[in-house]
Parts: sequence; structure tokens; C-alpha cells
Amino acid sequence: MSGEENTPFLQALLCGALAGTSVDVVLYPLDTVRTRLQSVEGFWKTGGFRGIYSGISAAFIGSAPSAGLFFSSYETCKDSIPSGSILDPINHSFSAALGEVAACLVRVPTENVKQKMQVGQFSTLKQTVNSITSEYGMRGFFRGYMTTVIRDSPFAMIQFPIWEGLKTCLATYRERDLNSFEASLCGAIAGGSTGCITCPLDVIKTRIMLGADSQGVVYNGFINTGSRIAKAEGTSALFKGVVPRTTMISLGGFVFLGGYDFYKKNSRTFFVAQEN
Repeated sequence: MSGEENTPFLQALLCGALAGTSVDVVLYPLDTVRTRLQSVEGFWKTGGFRGIYSGISAAFIGSAPSAGLFFSSYETCKDSIPSGSILDPINHSFSAALGEVAACLVRVPTENVKQKMQVGQFSTLKQTVNSITSEYGMRGFFRGYMTTVIRDSPFAMIQFPIWEGLKTCLATYRERDLNSFEASLCGAIAGGSTGCITCPLDVIKTRIMLGADSQGVVYNGFINTGSRIAKAEGTSALFKGVVPRTTMISLGGFVFLGGYDFYKKNSRTFFVAQEN
């Protein structure tokens, strides 16, 4: 069983982009269900199962660069510390957090457009973009940026050490390198468990991006939004959509992390040749 080799920046960028596009296209309907469940109006008033692919154009545009930025940042940071160190979990956690900060520069504008379309506020990509621009200017696309970072960084900081640790343990147990299916299973376990734990952060992020509560009062910041949700709807509201979120992220971990592992392994020969 060989140690994992360093991943070149461009390889991580392209493989991450392919993995991100794959998971967003495959799991988009579940993402729409989650968003509608978390909205103030509720699932049925925001469309139910109708228009389940609303906003996929925005997701498709943003998924490749967002995932590419994440993995290129993650791998670059991770490779700066030699593998096999007792500090590996901390390294993976810090690297994943840095990757999320970079990825959110693309993900947040995409989410702002996509979620407004998912709950039926707008019907076309152009209409949504024009509305955000006219009302808030360019800063409107980054509404919820810090909240998303606060949500996604802890998620990644938990998920990636679990994923890397599971892969290492399983590879040691089987006394060989893992295939992509096995890496996918590790991704599903890491993603699902982390997704369930961090559901309240996701609910708060969704409410901030959608704008206001049922009385039309705008949500303002992470703490304000969380306390208002708990006070008005009960603490259980912070776990709205936990089942589709956990299901989606379990499947997402399988497709996204397994897909990244697959693309990386099958492109390594090409990138090694380019370096030589």
C-alpha cells in the first residue's frame, strides 16, 4: 500500500470542477426539497414537488468553479505538511476550512440566485440577477457570505478529517490502496454524519439568503437569525429539512468525494507526464 502522492494545483482544480458539476446535477432535486422545507412559507407554498429543477442553471454555472477552487486550495494547503504526521487530522481540518473560504467566493453568489428561484420568487436566471443587482448592487450576490463560511467551514473541518481518516483505516485494514467505490462509501459516511450535525447552520444560512421572516422583517446576521427562528418557531425549526439534507449530503459525499477520487486517479498519469 503506497502513500498518497501530492496533487498538482491544476489537477485538483479540474478534478474538483468535474466532481462538483456531477454532484450538483445528480442531486439537485433533493437540494430544492431541502431549501423549500427550510423556507418561512414552507414546502408546499414554495412549490412542493413542482419545478424541482428551478435554479439549476445558476447551480450549473457555479458548481464547477466553486468545487475547483475548494479542492485546489485544499490540496495545496494539505500537501504543505508531510503525510503520515500525527497532525494529519488538524492539517486536513485547516486545509478544508481554507478551501471553503475560497469556494464561497463563487458558491454564495450562486446560492443567492439559485435559492430565490427554488422557492418561486423568480422564474428565470436573468430576472433573478437583475432583481438582486437593482435592489442591492453587487453586494447583494454576497449576502450571507460570512454565514455560509460559518456553516461550510465547520462542516468541511469535520467531514474531511473523517473522510481521510476512514480511507486510511480502511486501506490499512485491506492492506492495499482503495478503489474509487470504497472512497465513495467513506465519503457517504463522512458527509451524512456531518450534514446531520450541522443542519442548524444550514437553516440559518437559508433564511438569511431568502431575506425576511413571515412578517417581512429582514433577517440580520447569524445570531439574530438563529435566535429569531428558535423564538418564533421553536428550536426544532433549526432542524427543518434534516432528513433530505442528511440524505442529500450522504449521496453527495458518495458522488462528490468518490467522483473526485475517481477523476484524480484516472488523470494522474496525464498530469505526471505534463510535469516531466
